[in-house]
Amino acid sequence: MGLRKNRRRTSQQVAAVTVTLALSVAGAAAANASVTADGSVKYTGSVPKWAVSAQDAGAAPADDTVEGEIYLNLQDKQGAEALATAVSTPGSPLYRHPLTPSQWISRFSPTASQYATVVNKLKAEGLTITGTPASRLYVVFRGTADQVNAAFSTSMHLYHHAGTRLAAPAKAPALPSSIARLVSAVSLDQSRLQTRPNLVSPGHVDKASGSSTLNQPKAQARSTQQTTPSTTAACSQYWGQYTSSVPAAYNGQTTYPTNICGYDAKQLRSGYNLNTWNTLGVNGSGQTVAITDAYASPTIVADTNALAAQSGEPALGANQYQQIVPGTFYDEEACGGPSGWQGEQSLDVQAVHSIAPKAKILYVGGSNCGGGLDMALSTIIDQKLATVVSNSWGDVGEDVPAEVLAGEQNIFVQAAGEGIGLYFSSGDNGDEAAALSTPEPDFPASDPFVTSVGGTSMGIDKKGKLAVETGWGTAYQRILDNADGTSTYAGALPGSFGGGAGGGISTLFAEPAYQKGVVPNSLSGGKRVSPDVSALADPYTGFQIGISPITDDGTLATADYENETYGGTSLASPLTAAMVALSQQLTHSSVGFANPTLYTLNRFVPGSFRDVKPSSTPVAVEYTSASSGHRFLITMDKDTSLTTTAGYDDVTGMGAMSFSLAQLLGRGR
Repeated sequence: MGLRKNRRRTSQQVAAVTVTLALSVAGAAAANASVTADGSVKYTGSVPKWAVSAQDAGAAPADDTVEGEIYLNLQDKQGAEALATAVSTPGSPLYRHPLTPSQWISRFSPTASQYATVVNKLKAEGLTITGTPASRLYVVFRGTADQVNAAFSTSMHLYHHAGTRLAAPAKAPALPSSIARLVSAVSLDQSRLQTRPNLVSPGHVDKASGSSTLNQPKAQARSTQQTTPSTTAACSQYWGQYTSSVPAAYNGQTTYPTNICGYDAKQLRSGYNLNTWNTLGVNGSGQTVAITDAYASPTIVADTNALAAQSGEPALGANQYQQIVPGTFYDEEACGGPSGWQGEQSLDVQAVHSIAPKAKILYVGGSNCGGGLDMALSTIIDQKLATVVSNSWGDVGEDVPAEVLAGEQNIFVQAAGEGIGLYFSSGDNGDEAAALSTPEPDFPASDPFVTSVGGTSMGIDKKGKLAVETGWGTAYQRILDNADGTSTYAGALPGSFGGGAGGGISTLFAEPAYQKGVVPNSLSGGKRVSPDVSALADPYTGFQIGISPITDDGTLATADYENETYGGTSLASPLTAAMVALSQQLTHSSVGFANPTLYTLNRFVPGSFRDVKPSSTPVAVEYTSASSGHRFLITMDKDTSLTTTAGYDDVTGMGAMSFSLAQLLGRGR
């Protein structure tokens, strides 16, 4: 009943969020275009802030391939955002009455004639068109640096950025006014090809500490012995199975549990109180969860079924898994190639199948990690192939030109207007200050029209009960075993930051109306804050997947099947998406863009979320690397400048997902 009482307030929220988003994003984009003396329009915002003379490595080779993207203006951007908000907000007359894809495209997309004008202009310049979504929101194209320079009256240079060299325009690209009137943004810089999956393995501390040349993360073997190991500790199959002696740590404590080898499907469901519902038939039947990543694994079905057999779970049924993958892959070296994304796809698919074993899974792979990911999303949205979409990838912070960001947001607005929920992992590097010098949340998770999924650490005990839950943020300190039998730490505790959920205050987006009254003003300062919700992400309490690793990206040859342990918000996003699918099955409803409903539930139904609070005593595990044999004390709930608190926080959002929340979410009217 509480969701019906505030109809007037939610109507005001609809108007408020529309105005603030229009001012903060569209206004910023307009400010970054200027008309030149010859009547052409320069897109000054297309020059990234890192493309400065101090980082300039000279002109890009004339024959270097450049991917670009042009974003077209919507017919009624403000109206599209208002509709997306209205169909998603409890109390609105349009709540859960979305448009069909054809209705949305007809009403808001650029016309077919306008789109053809832009496409033909690019073709006339000798550029190759590689992406044309049915929505006509953007065009993805490729060409040499020389072709791009000529087409956009610019000069592509190479710049030292983010530990590599990236191509970007040294001066603002321009378009004739006849074309520019149709175009909101031009994207030419190659930083988008730095998009990576938000995937972390326990072995990353070996790499970070310089103590291993580990190339691929490996799971620690599940030990069958029933005695507590002494010096080299085995990982635990459940929280507290094994403990290990360490040098005196917090409050003089000298014994800590070992890290989790990787939970299986039954343990994950138990930790979220889903096993009983699963036996009652709430298993995802009748639902489809879509997943987007780059490229595709050649062994995904066989690997998923092998893991299921290993865990005593049902295999994928006939037609339960489908995938849409382009025939040509691009930018494999820049993006990490199929082998670099295979673990992500395996984690996403197997996490969804574990939580919702009867749900259909649709995997849509991008041709690369740039415009290909946009095309993967549009493939789903333009046909409404699913109402729940998990996306476990993101940029480093919000280092995206404002006008390009506005063009990207149109994709998310379309999804919301059609009643499709987009779930994005919030990132694995905390506040990103180490990479960007200043704190920023990751985009697209920071966008107000998507649900940002943060992370937790979960200790699930022998009986399947949740024994421990903290925000995901780990610090690591190596344990040195001395010749005299004593042990010491290599430095002060807790040590170095080893990974944690992304989040924080947006540098670009105004605070959406749905966050007001839930996110403390002292935290938001009038800006969008992420994440919104959270789920398991800590690799030291992670999930065990099955994978046949790709050994050759050219031929897609693979090695033998093996198990690996993964975490990251790449795990949290598909777990959350799968629980939303269970909610939709149970309540015979479609949630759509969930944030307005989630925040309304937080206001009116206390206890909807499992609030993740800081522990009075630091929680830690001992981790022994299977590769190097080195030991570490891993301290939890240490996420850069982001911190857990009672209520909303910038590590876990409103709190952890739970099935009681999933039930309410589907019924939230």
